[in-house]
Amino acid sequence: MNKKVASPPRGEVPRTPGVPAKSKTSWGKTGGGDQATSRAWAWLGLRLIETGEGTAVVEMTTTEDMANHAGFVHGGMISTLADSAMGRSVRTLKPGVVRAMSFDLKLNFINAAKVGEDLTASGHVIHAGRRTVVTECRVEGRDGRLVATASATFAVTREKE
Repeated sequence: MNKKVASPPRGEVPRTPGVPAKSKTSWGKTGGGDQATSRAWAWLGLRLIETGEGTAVVEMTTTEDMANHAGFVHGGMISTLADSAMGRSVRTLKPGVVRAMSFDLKLNFINAAKVGEDLTASGHVIHAGRRTVVTECRVEGRDGRLVATASATFAVTREKE
């Protein structure tokens, strides 16, 4: 029998017992690579490891909840990790990006990812226009094993110069 899990009320972040809640303002728009992580990042356990101009490295420890029917990490979770790394690389551009949204996303799955392993996504910008940005990403597992490659195009709104 399936167990129903109640979602938090609209606008509230699910909380882990013993972890203090963040205020809504902590998710604000600060621009640049130092922007606060989103509620989705917190929920998925994504960690920002490194940023540079046009680059970002994001890590995720996979869990049983992320498994597909075959017992490997679901492709949607890998896709989310790649999209997040590429999106964060966009946020490091100057002039700063106020808003970014992927409107084209392509993934190539190379190897299966095992539940419990850390996955690392390295995203980088390959073209930065005024309104669109094109990115690429590599998702790697243990010992640099290639799990997936990705590319995406983002619609962006930049800070006024």
